[in-house]
Formats: sequence, C-alpha cells, structure tokens
Amino acid sequence: MEPLLTTTDRRRVVVESHLGGGEHRTLADDVLDGLTRPFKELPPKHFYDAHGAALFDRICEQPEYYPTRAERAILATRSDQIVAATGAAELVELGSGTAAKTRLLLAAMHRAGTLERYVPIDVTESMVRASADELIEEFDGLRVHGIVGDFERHLDRVPLPVPGRPRIVAFLGGTIGNFPPGSRRRFLRSLERLLGEDGYLLLGTDLVKDVAVLEAAYDDAAGVTAAFNRNVLTVVNRELDANFVPESFDHVAFFDRDREWIEMRLRAQRPQRVHVGALDLRLTFAAGEELRTEISAKFTRERIAGDLAAAGMVLRDQVVDPDGLFALNLAQRRG
Repeated sequence: MEPLLTTTDRRRVVVESHLGGGEHRTLADDVLDGLTRPFKELPPKHFYDAHGAALFDRICEQPEYYPTRAERAILATRSDQIVAATGAAELVELGSGTAAKTRLLLAAMHRAGTLERYVPIDVTESMVRASADELIEEFDGLRVHGIVGDFERHLDRVPLPVPGRPRIVAFLGGTIGNFPPGSRRRFLRSLERLLGEDGYLLLGTDLVKDVAVLEAAYDDAAGVTAAFNRNVLTVVNRELDANFVPESFDHVAFFDRDREWIEMRLRAQRPQRVHVGALDLRLTFAAGEELRTEISAKFTRERIAGDLAAAGMVLRDQVVDPDGLFALNLAQRRG
C-alpha cells in the first residue's frame, strides 16, 4: 500500500494548474499554420500525449540514443560541484517529467545543507503530483511548488526568486535544440526573470559529433523513434477529428550539416488527401512530400556561448561527459 501523506506533508506541496481549453486551441492553431505552409511542419511539443511520452521513455532505453545516459553520467559525477559553485537553495526545472535526473541535483543540494524548494514545471499534472509526493518523502524539509503548464507560455506563473537564496533553473535533455536560432535566443532571454540577481541557468546541450552517431540516435533499429514520430498524426486525428493514416508515412531523420541540426520528417508514401474535421481543413500530400516534425540543434561551445550572450548571459562553465557526446552548461546573467 502507498504511504499516506500527513497533513504536515501536504502543506509542503503546492501544485497550481494553469492549463485549460487553450491547449486544444494551440494544437489547432499549429495545425492550421504549419500544414498550410508551402513546406509543411508541426512543432515537436505535440509528440507528447500519454502514448508519445511512453514511446519517448522507450527511445531513451535504445542503445543508439545516448543523450539521456550521457547527461545522467555528468549529473552523477558533477552535481556536488555544481551545487558548491552555485550555493543553490532551490531548483526550478522546465519540463520536469518524472524528475529522474533532477534527483541527483536535489540530493547534492540536500548533502550541502542548502535544499529548500523544488519548482517543477510540466504539462502533466499527475506526473507533477506523483514526483512531488515522492520527493518530500525522500528529502526532509523539502517544499515543492509545482506548476502544471507549458514552459513556453506559463513562465510568469513561476514564483520569483528570494533574494539571498540562489536558485538553479534547469533546462535539461537538450530540449533547447528544438528551438530555431531566433526563437532559441528569445526563449533564453525570457528566463532572465526566473534567475534573479544571483541565480544560475543549467542548460543541457547535445554536441556536434560524427554524423553516423547522430543519425542513428534518431532512427533506432527497433523502430521506436519512427513510431514516436508517426504518433503526432495520431494526436491530430484524435484531437482535431482528422483522418491521417500514420502507417502511410515513412519516418525520416537526417543531419543537416550546414545548420548543424537533426531534422525529423514524415514522408508520404503515396498521394494523399487528408481532412481535419475540427478545422474543416483539406490537405493534399504528393507522393514523397515531407512534413517536418522536429529539429534538434547540436552545439559547439562557441555556439552556446553566443546564444547565451545574445540573451544577456555569460557561460561560466561547461561540463562534458567522458565520451564527448553531451554537455551541461552553467550560465549567469551578465553583470
């Protein structure tokens, strides 16, 4: 039987939900905008319904997919050093999920005697509540202020930092690479309010490397990433009354050497007509026509330092895993 939380424990957890009917509207807007362009595309955030999230967990277990293992290896060996350098009393995490890797940072803060509060932000309320209940059992005195929302839309709901209590704002997993360069820099600038005067940004970035290694990570032999990619069409079918046939699209993943990013696409196997009922939108796909579903930028130290500088931040340190695959970057506001 699950342990029951006492009244005292419950006072240590606050969860605010800021999601409503607008999420359906966001998908509709993205479909109307992205699928009526000359080159069709959809943003990758729509991958992650319950089935998509489960598929992504399976992707992380595939031998070809190194980012999760590499980032966790860095946190396992360097969390104490990161906490010592920042003196952080609280941790804000964008896209927190199950907080699996974050526990390593929280444990280091607990060992240092500085841990006060964890602020997870995620779109899945059940996940935020479950991880909050687990963490307050694991770490004595920890308070959790959960935000159920989209980290692109609800950053203004995050509590402001307390002067004299530095915080780490963690954006892990290489998710920053899903933003095109201009949007990436705008998003980084939006984090300034969260950092306060003495806070730090901890940013996970995948690194430029051998093309074969990169492309295999997004096209595993078991076909899990292919199923994950097609699932976005299932989401549109369910939420917007569309009639895509996901199996009639091939999964495509390749490294764009000029832009230094991975692109994932869906390629129509034959000419197709699709109706999106909720929008009364009729679409046509020629045989071989492609729909872009994700970009995932890969970084050099110079690129991430430039992006941070454009957002008013300074790169203080970069830690790379032993195989040189992935980096954690520690940054502060300039000045």
